[in-house]
Amino acid sequence: MAGRFYDDWAVGDTIAHEIRRTVTETDNLLFTVMTHNPQPLHLDAEAARASEFGQILVNGTFTFALMVGLSVGDTTLGTLVANLGYDKLVMPKPVFIGDTLRAETQVHALKESRSRPDAGIVTFAHRLHNQRDEIVCQCLRSALIKRSAA
Repeated sequence: MAGRFYDDWAVGDTIAHEIRRTVTETDNLLFTVMTHNPQPLHLDAEAARASEFGQILVNGTFTFALMVGLSVGDTTLGTLVANLGYDKLVMPKPVFIGDTLRAETQVHALKESRSRPDAGIVTFAHRLHNQRDEIVCQCLRSALIKRSAA
């Protein structure tokens, strides 16, 4: 198990996740069609070329899902009870095919669970950066995390 228990976190803890991911055309195409998103900016090279961006934009929900996915191994793998919600999701810069993305996470808040004495709520601040160190996505994620058995 790679994730941490509720008791192991402190506000301000920061992790630079080691796994990076270069986004491919196939990633964008498969995610876009699997989610039935017909946005031409994600699927139509000619429409995208005529846009202000001049190229295909990577689907934003893929970008968000990748950011959270890159964090799981270091944060909640094996310790998660449930994700409770996502807040303040923003995408300040576009993601393009060929961008290499990396994630970092900081513990924003800790809260005891009133209904689950065996768990607590950790609020993570996730940030996703491209190869130019620009933030392309960020959010707060609240997760119900198991307490350690010890």
